Amino acid sequence: MRKRGKTCAGVLTLLAAAVLTGCAGQTGSEKVKTITITNVSYDATREFYQEYNRIFESYYRDTYKTKITVVQSHGGSGGQARSVIEGAKADVVTLALGQDITMIEKSGLINSEWIKEFEDNSSPYTSAIVFLVRKGNKKKIKDWSDLVKPGVEIIAPDPKSSGGACWNFLAAWQYAKVTYHGDEEKMKSFAADLYRNVSVMDSGARGATTTFVENGQGDVLIAWENEAINTVKEYPDQYEIITPGISILAQPSVAVVDENALRDKAEKASEEYIKYLYSDEAQRLIGKYGYRPSNRKILSEFSETFDLNVNLCTIDDFGGWDTAYKTYFADEGIFDEIYGN
Repeated sequence: MRKRGKTCAGVLTLLAAAVLTGCAGQTGSEKVKTITITNVSYDATREFYQEYNRIFESYYRDTYKTKITVVQSHGGSGGQARSVIEGAKADVVTLALGQDITMIEKSGLINSEWIKEFEDNSSPYTSAIVFLVRKGNKKKIKDWSDLVKPGVEIIAPDPKSSGGACWNFLAAWQYAKVTYHGDEEKMKSFAADLYRNVSVMDSGARGATTTFVENGQGDVLIAWENEAINTVKEYPDQYEIITPGISILAQPSVAVVDENALRDKAEKASEEYIKYLYSDEAQRLIGKYGYRPSNRKILSEFSETFDLNVNLCTIDDFGGWDTAYKTYFADEGIFDEIYGN
């Protein structure tokens, strides 16, 4: 019995040593903490966030001595917002319009004051709506009025699923409002004629670009300015950008998904992820990828990239996003009315 007792003690001693050794190893590995956050975004930002995530991960590691990995997800902005509401993992959302973030806010996942949490109404970059045509512009498209002509084939995303498509519609609506002096019946008729010429209506802006560029369909793509700029860069001498007489200042919005970030113990990292979008380094990267930096000084550095004199209306001209969404894009709104005709 005594011998057996000594054996048990020896085993216990070995086990204790093993545990201590394991703990020592764990302590060494835990010196570098690792955090993972997920950014749910819309489809046209894919390439920008691929590069931004790399510079942010480096900045965060150097500043906070913590390793961070950013996972990104892309799709039509409205669909992305609904996926977050339905439980998709998201610590941060960077969506095409404020209304999509408001949808998530109403589900209880985002604080009600999210739009005030970051500079410029939580919009670190902006864009505009332009036309992309094939080199030579065979159909001589110069403005919105040319899009309703017989035989013009338009490619555009669907406002029921794409945030970019909502901006498209509002830009066209503002043109009609100015042209027809606020006569709503004529404005509706114009919008109906325009969407009758849409031959392919994709669920997101990137899908529409693919249809136009890679599949070779359509005469004109109604596009985010950044999508058009990057397409021209990628396919030199194949496409032209047409800036219409009236466009819209498209303001993508960003927010921390507070409930998810809290659950993931990533509140600080998620907040820093958005804050760093306003840094000079990130603002110049934004300009590189065809978005308009919110920093006016840095925006001026890209005066050869953007038409800074274009006539831009804003969402305020439509009463803000709550009013605009209910009026134009909710079920039985104006888009449903004109598209059903």
